[in-house]
Amino acid sequence: DYRFTCRGKFQTAQGKLHLTLLEYVNGDKREALLDNIHAYIGQKLTQGKHPTKPLETFFLARHLLDPQLFPQLDVAWTIAQYDRIQALNKSRPDALAEHRADILRAITQWAENVFLPQFYDRALSAYRATEYTLKAGAALDKQALAPIDLLLYGAVLILRHEPSYAKSKGLKFLDIARELGSERAVRMLAEGSGSFPDADIRLNNALLECRANDVFATISITIAREEEAAYAQALAFITHLLDNGFPKSCQIKLKSRVKEYLPIKGLAKSDTHRFFANALAYAGLQPQLEAYARAAILQFEFYADTEGEKNCMPGSYATFGLGLLDARYFPLVQHYMANVDEEHQSVQDQFTAAFAEQHGVTRDSAPVLAACLRACTDNAKVKIQAELDEVEKLELFCQQLQGLDGYLVEHMLYPVWGKLEKLAALARKAQGRRKELLLALLEAASRADA
Repeated sequence: DYRFTCRGKFQTAQGKLHLTLLEYVNGDKREALLDNIHAYIGQKLTQGKHPTKPLETFFLARHLLDPQLFPQLDVAWTIAQYDRIQALNKSRPDALAEHRADILRAITQWAENVFLPQFYDRALSAYRATEYTLKAGAALDKQALAPIDLLLYGAVLILRHEPSYAKSKGLKFLDIARELGSERAVRMLAEGSGSFPDADIRLNNALLECRANDVFATISITIAREEEAAYAQALAFITHLLDNGFPKSCQIKLKSRVKEYLPIKGLAKSDTHRFFANALAYAGLQPQLEAYARAAILQFEFYADTEGEKNCMPGSYATFGLGLLDARYFPLVQHYMANVDEEHQSVQDQFTAAFAEQHGVTRDSAPVLAACLRACTDNAKVKIQAELDEVEKLELFCQQLQGLDGYLVEHMLYPVWGKLEKLAALARKAQGRRKELLLALLEAASRADA
């Protein structure tokens, strides 16, 4: 609270007039705050060895970019503090994400409200991304552009750690930096952010060639020899990148003579899909495919080359293929379904139908089928009614719905029987134990209205 600003907005005949009416800075409080900032950095960051508190980062990240506190922005030093915060908190992934989000918000606010307005006119909109137009005669001198590396730092944070829908802002920051004359931005757009060692983003031998660019979240793979070893190396290449922070929403650009696809309707016929379908032809690669899928699966992320009804979470193709092939990968399917964002993807509907057709209702498959039904949309249709005419299989199915909220039970019944009225009609005609089970399902679903 070292600073007080009062701004006014006035309607005039010529339009709205924005004025700063009062700008007051308490010098004593400002100096005290600076002393506290430097003491905190020395004790908790420079010499610190323990995780820090997110609320501390919330304030510090913004203070470091406050022109009233730091008129001459030392970009390298500021980035070093942000890096140190992340290093101290890397043992706690959830807390690290919170720290990083606060750092990124501070950088974004600085970029949009302090740095970029020097060079660009902005067109703000509640319905689309901010549009930037380079000002006529903007002074692109070296001193004014000195902080541009902080803009690039923020762009990389967005591209590496933010959800898919936010990555356009990171790319926009990079493109602006390029337009402002940053050679580093040009290199990043062509080769990647530079965050990964060259050995991690390039692979070239007699079997295949791989190149990765984290800025565009692309992995280019050329298969020279169609054999298991080539796909094994490609999978190891991809999984290693994901384990080290490469965007999980990456897409694969594949050059291969083989064109396999999974036997599931509705999936995008993309290079990413084709790569994993090709790899699934080799039984020896199944453990590697599972390792990839577990590294890739992340809620609210989607492959960069899918959209609309074909949208799918990273790891989808490997998980679907393995889930259809072998019961050993049922736990992987359950893990996948627990992370599905059913509001923004529906390919799980088609997989669930294929899974039911492939494995039916058994003691092993019933829990997986239930997990799939929970993640399905209301458009799913799963043809297991005939199987559930058998009392033993209906028992297995009912066991999976015990203890669930009524609305969820109704949601899971809908892909099988449709509206509850149809299930009620079947229950009225049924006899014995089958009738009891069908009525139990209806009772469980009715708890939604209680």
